[in-house]
Amino acid sequence: MAEPRPEVINQIAKTSFDVVEKPLSPWEKLCNNAGARRILLLAALAGVWELYARWLNNPLLFPTFSDTIRALFASVIAGEIPRAALYSIGMLLRGYVIGLALAGLLTALASAGRIGADFLETLTAMFNPLPSIALLPLALIWFGLGNGSIIFVLVHAVLWTVALNMHAGFRAVSPTLRMVGMNYGLSKAGYVTRILLPAAFPSILTGLKIGWAFAWRTLIAAELVFGVSSGSGGIGWYIFEQKNQLLIPNVFAGLLTVILFGLAVENLIFKTIERATVRRWGMQN
Repeated sequence: MAEPRPEVINQIAKTSFDVVEKPLSPWEKLCNNAGARRILLLAALAGVWELYARWLNNPLLFPTFSDTIRALFASVIAGEIPRAALYSIGMLLRGYVIGLALAGLLTALASAGRIGADFLETLTAMFNPLPSIALLPLALIWFGLGNGSIIFVLVHAVLWTVALNMHAGFRAVSPTLRMVGMNYGLSKAGYVTRILLPAAFPSILTGLKIGWAFAWRTLIAAELVFGVSSGSGGIGWYIFEQKNQLLIPNVFAGLLTVILFGLAVENLIFKTIERATVRRWGMQN
């Protein structure tokens, strides 16, 4: 009788796959850091500014970057630029908030029915192409020599752009998403806050950015034309005064303040809102 065949056990060699980490080079780390890239870009632009100004050699026409920085620090220490900046920011916030409130009302009216939508679209088609600064002479007649004139043109700069983007954002919400929200049995407030607002928020945020940029530019231009109110003036008035005294580095220091404030608002406020909302929700890369 044949002996039983021994069992043959095939042992599969166990292999382990280790994750090989390749250290990044300093250049790769720099390329992956958005903040460092932007700082390098700004430094390169400052270097080009300095070299061109030295080559031109005409301080009255184009001062160097170093002279502008010295004038900026001198004005900050003297309190001129901080005082002017606070005045401009206060005016900007008042006009911006009023413009946002009116834009919200118009958007709500447009969302209520076709007549409201036609009303908003007609008004935006009429007034959105109209430069806000062109209304300043009328504002001076209607509201007199005071803050009311500047706030009026700021509201005009903010209102139509924000309302148009809000309305476009709500109209872009897909019917499928609307039906999903309705099937959940949400209340009207819950439907708006949980479905419509998150879906339309990318367009709303774009409108907020554009409205702020328009308001900031309009404010500086209005202060350059309108000047001073109640014994005080903003950044635009500071630039105008320094130009009259032929202090061109101080003029560039005022312009640099406008740029720095714009960068700060974009990166500290709007980027933070963007990361906390649309990027967190996966609506933007």
